[in-house]
Amino acid sequence: MSENINQKINALADSLMEDYEKGRTIDEIKMFEYPDKDIVIDILEKVKIVVYPGYYKNRHYRTYTVRNNISLLLEDIIYNLIKQTAIVLRYSPVYENADTDSIAHAAERITFEFLEKIPKIREYIDTDIQAAFDGDPAAYNKDEIICTYPGLYAIFTSRIAHELYLLGVPLIPRIMTEHAHSVTGIDIHPGTTIGKYFFIDHGTGIVIGETTVIGDNVKIYQGVTLGALSTKGGQKWKNVKRHPTISDNVTIYSGASILGGETVVGKGVVVGGNAFITTSIPEGARVSVKSQELLYNYDAGHPVERKEIEQDESWYYNI
Repeated sequence: MSENINQKINALADSLMEDYEKGRTIDEIKMFEYPDKDIVIDILEKVKIVVYPGYYKNRHYRTYTVRNNISLLLEDIIYNLIKQTAIVLRYSPVYENADTDSIAHAAERITFEFLEKIPKIREYIDTDIQAAFDGDPAAYNKDEIICTYPGLYAIFTSRIAHELYLLGVPLIPRIMTEHAHSVTGIDIHPGTTIGKYFFIDHGTGIVIGETTVIGDNVKIYQGVTLGALSTKGGQKWKNVKRHPTISDNVTIYSGASILGGETVVGKGVVVGGNAFITTSIPEGARVSVKSQELLYNYDAGHPVERKEIEQDESWYYNI
């Protein structure tokens, strides 16, 4: 490397060191005080093996019994989750001024409380698999659903992250769900409450906000948004219900948007594609966009034909 390039590097380094001294959020240097994303994702993947003991291999160890395999996985999960949880607990106001020993004891307690919930998580995921099999004629068998369906992976991750969220763990649940988001295109906030028999069909582009409540036996297609009406108030809306409640036995077709914390979709409702909903829908209603219009434009020599889509109006609840 030439002397001229070395001089330029030193000049750039000096410039950056000066820039780091401006006191902004991006200037903070906290060595080893942030969770390790790779380790958090590894924890998630190891929990996946625990949840599905016969479907995914533990590539780190060679074992000959299920119990030995699970024991080794648990030991690894416990060690890393305690360590990562201890790092992030200082983001919580509850532990902001706690001493190191108190943080360590809290991280250990939280880790074991979380792991004790795995049988409950597995119970719910089993119903999600059944919902996918019952709801998708393209499903060859349940093994295919477990191994390949992005919706199930997003739901699995959400259920894991939600339990950590309920235990007051900062950052880690969001790292998990954002990992699932990057892999599947499905964005479920870890605060979302989801009942049994939840099925996401295809799933790409789904967004589900923090305070959304979803009942049992709900089916959602790609591109659905369960969101807030407005976030202009910013932090004023923290801890306020901003997202809708979806009751039992609801189906929401692709592209629909359901917004607002006071919006309740009643039991048995079917929401048609591309509907935009900001008010509550009564039980048993069927909702669609009314009077859609198709335009046929063949070429410059032919006029545009307009045709209104014919609908059976008795089928719909007009919003």
